[in-house]
Amino acid sequence: MDIRMLQYFLAVARAESISGAAERLHMTQPPLSRQLKDLEEELGKQLLIRGNRKITLTEEGMLLRKRAEEIIELFEKTKAELSVSDANITGDIYIGGGETEGIRTIAKAICQMQKTYEHVNFHLFSGQAEDVAERLDNGLLDFGLFIEPADLSKYDFIKLPATDIWGVLLRKDSPLAACKTIKPQDLCELPLIISNQAMVKNEISGWLGGDYDKLNIVATYNLLYNASLLVEEGAGYALCLDQIIKTTADSPLCFRPLEPKLEVGMNIVWKKYQVFSKAAEKFLEQLQKEFI
Repeated sequence: MDIRMLQYFLAVARAESISGAAERLHMTQPPLSRQLKDLEEELGKQLLIRGNRKITLTEEGMLLRKRAEEIIELFEKTKAELSVSDANITGDIYIGGGETEGIRTIAKAICQMQKTYEHVNFHLFSGQAEDVAERLDNGLLDFGLFIEPADLSKYDFIKLPATDIWGVLLRKDSPLAACKTIKPQDLCELPLIISNQAMVKNEISGWLGGDYDKLNIVATYNLLYNASLLVEEGAGYALCLDQIIKTTADSPLCFRPLEPKLEVGMNIVWKKYQVFSKAAEKFLEQLQKEFI
């Protein structure tokens, strides 16, 4: 199995037909079909279900598609890094993280980097901590922004001079909007919309004194924007971090912090023993200059 064979497989998976993939690959159908059969024989698994109208993936085929996309993305990333000359620092830097105002701290470091290296491009990936960690471990991200608490045992990291505050996002016409803070007893009967990350559950459970299972959770979210729409429509109250959703004068929403205060720190992380591209190495130097 090589890169070309994976590219053939992905072309068929995306086109959902041999003929469509062959046309996109500028080749005839018989050799493409032969390559796919060779791939299935090599792996000892059926990857494709060949129907009359379209091709679908087996469970093993769906797994291979995910991994093939990651492998090819990493392959292209590596080619780009190796093509950079020693004389000029150019290239791409990949950073992942959840939704947080803390990304503003990273943005300032990016701006400083761009003043010196104008041909370096940055790519941001938004996702849960588990998604960011997986992409870091697979080499698809250079850096990740983790909100505490987080398992940092596999990573080197810099603690950022920024914190986030937990609270409740609610409608301004809610009776609770009159409160300056939200206490544990205020949440007892409310329909709550909560992050589905395990670390968040542990954090909120600790703040509640272990009464997490007594909460009336009506929905969960992984990124906050869609949850904020549920709040706007009156579906519930979102437990979330401050400053992600803007609550300006014309917004129907407001944010109230928890009491006692629940504050979390942030870390920018990278794999231990990471071999960086020249651009990522310079960005790490910029981060160290800014925050150490």
